[in-house]
Amino acid sequence: MRTRDLQGRPWTKKIIHIDMDAFFASVEQRDHPEYRGKPVVVGGDPFGRGVVSTASYEARKFGLHSAMPSSEARRLCPQAVFFAAQFSKI
Repeated sequence: MRTRDLQGRPWTKKIIHIDMDAFFASVEQRDHPEYRGKPVVVGGDPFGRGVVSTASYEARKFGLHSAMPSSEARRLCPQAVFFAAQFSKI
């Protein structure tokens, strides 16, 4: 679909898909290089009633995903490294 910009010049619309589901886990892996290549989970307390906010691609191999209970994520992947969300890092 073609349309025009404010100066009347034609431009083409583009659709961009960005996978942000593992973003916060990637930030933690950036800040903690020792956890690169390991399952990382950002979210609530895995020993409490928290939920997974995001899981690294390594953690997803174990079936972890956002919005699942953190306690279930800990059962599925006991070797995962859990971080509390720190939105001030971004």
